[in-house]
Amino acid sequence: MSVVLLIPGYDYSPERPLLHFAGEVFAKHGWTTRQIRWPSLLPPRGDDLPRWFREQRAYVHDHLGRVLAAEPDQRIALAGKSMGCFAAGLAADRGLPAVWLTPVLRDSGLPADLQRASAPFLLLGSAADPSWDPAVARGLHRPFFETDRADHGLELPGDPVGSIDVLRQATAAIDSFVSGL
Repeated sequence: MSVVLLIPGYDYSPERPLLHFAGEVFAKHGWTTRQIRWPSLLPPRGDDLPRWFREQRAYVHDHLGRVLAAEPDQRIALAGKSMGCFAAGLAADRGLPAVWLTPVLRDSGLPADLQRASAPFLLLGSAADPSWDPAVARGLHRPFFETDRADHGLELPGDPVGSIDVLRQATAAIDSFVSGL
């Protein structure tokens, strides 16, 4: 059996649109979906973002490492949103394919984890999101979806209809990627 773990963001649950539709795409292609929940969250550190991101990465690795150790399925993929993308180090260590939704490519060690990955992965982000770095995304030489006006949730503030179009495009990119796994 194949399973995808839907890994939430800091304030973005698996029921929110990006993770929900990523899970639906994987299910369409025969994968079982499992939603991950954070037992608690680290308080934000506005004064030292790199440190906070390191702490988030350690937290994600600890929690998700235990989940992966207990996972009975042999074929595992990850789909993470923002904070959940800090699981990229685990994906690299274990050779797991992944979909990374709005990864934190600035002020974090995440790009180094992505560079170590041997399994396929897809990045999705927006040039208007301060945590996205278009040059880093391109420099990884992996498939990516990028929009230019969306926020960190890949939504267009004040434009719900336009946001649905971005979601449709992002979901189509995920579908194309997952169909190749």
